Amino acid sequence: MSIRIKSPAIGLSLVILSIVACGTPQPVPTPFPATREDVYAPTVMATPATTAAVRVLFIGNSLTFFNDLPGMFAELARSGGHELEVEKSAHGGWTCSDHAESAMTLDMIEQQDWDFVVLQEQSTNPAIADQRSERMYPAIRLLDEKVGENGAITVLFMTWASRDGLPSYGHMDYVAMQEEVQAGYMEIANELDAMVAPVGMAWQIAMTQDSQRSLWQTEGLHPTREGTYLAVLVFYTVLFQQSPEGLPYRAGLSEETAQFMQAVAAETVLADPERWNVP
Repeated sequence: MSIRIKSPAIGLSLVILSIVACGTPQPVPTPFPATREDVYAPTVMATPATTAAVRVLFIGNSLTFFNDLPGMFAELARSGGHELEVEKSAHGGWTCSDHAESAMTLDMIEQQDWDFVVLQEQSTNPAIADQRSERMYPAIRLLDEKVGENGAITVLFMTWASRDGLPSYGHMDYVAMQEEVQAGYMEIANELDAMVAPVGMAWQIAMTQDSQRSLWQTEGLHPTREGTYLAVLVFYTVLFQQSPEGLPYRAGLSEETAQFMQAVAAETVLADPERWNVP
């Protein structure tokens, strides 16, 4: 995989990458951001002038803006000695197709100097063969092309399955749906040679090791703070190619919970980084 480096390495083995997250219309609990300021508001972390920060744009929907995932990621990165600037283009229920057709999202990709763009598809599209081939894949191809033209790196945000699966499409439980979500992301990732942040796989490993973990909200789709923390640990491990174990930032969680999640993220990514196209 050819990596386009735009910022000097920060800390150990820093890779520079673009991650874009996307979404299809889906039921979303209220209240969620509806104003332009909420949906597109930058989450920019102040950076010392002497430090070259890594710049990451998150593209997606409520799975991205819930619990301010981009901001939590920036805090985690800072605790590991990495300076980060993050922004997001995220709207409740949006798909990658919505973002591919959005002048505002495309302008955000093209008009700023990103290192990574993260793409997150809506929660069910990756698990439904027709939806991913007809809507998800064409949109990701277009967005990835725009990201590459801007000199950034695309990272696909592999999301988690719904707690109760997707019975209406034959995925009768969480595990069955997660297998399809993973297959959906990996097919397009391998086609484009794009890096993957395997958040959904980390959730599955965490639930296998401790089924009492509280990763979903009560409606069974959106993440708790614990779930979002696990997600940003995966992003840290992928983007910086370092284990997050021992990082002091815990997002308000207990030390035991943070240590457990840090170990899961490290195991998920570093046991076989090539599986996720991580160089």
